[in-house]
Amino acid sequence: MIAICTPAATMAQTTEGVGVKAGLNYNSNGNYFQSISTNAQNPDRNVGYHFGLFGKIGKEIYFKPELVYTSTKSDYNDDSFKMQKIDAPLLVGIKVLGPISVFGGPSFQYILDSEFDGIAINDIENDFSVGLNFGIALNLNKIGIDLRYERGFSKNEATFLQNNSINPDRLDTRPDQLILSLSLIL
Repeated sequence: MIAICTPAATMAQTTEGVGVKAGLNYNSNGNYFQSISTNAQNPDRNVGYHFGLFGKIGKEIYFKPELVYTSTKSDYNDDSFKMQKIDAPLLVGIKVLGPISVFGGPSFQYILDSEFDGIAINDIENDFSVGLNFGIALNLNKIGIDLRYERGFSKNEATFLQNNSINPDRLDTRPDQLILSLSLIL
């Protein structure tokens, strides 16, 4: 009984709580920095959004699991690739200076839907993939802002046929994005 009550009491003293989060994400095509410079004239081309829930356990060093719905958009010349997915980052963070902390950890992703220029793509290599998130956060009481980079570990391609095309085309669908979030602990 003591073995069960002691960890529960310790977690209750250090728990930050649960909350909601939402924000914008910038998805890239291929080389991340080359993609940013290419889209400088039309910055909205690769902007998506996300919203979800999170928990936060700990103060100086913390564990922050999240469950987030994410919609991404990537423009390829005159065509658009859109994807909706569920992300589950498992982040570990540490306060470094006052309200500023750094964090990182794996992110598990499940692809719900994707389409390329209005054509639904059902032939994505893997619906489930793993990536990495790392970033910096500013937390003021119950309000937080974080900026993170997300990158998929392995290639995950979508295959589709162009009009009257015999050879299939491929898109790399692994995440490669900057994510800006606003969060509120409830």
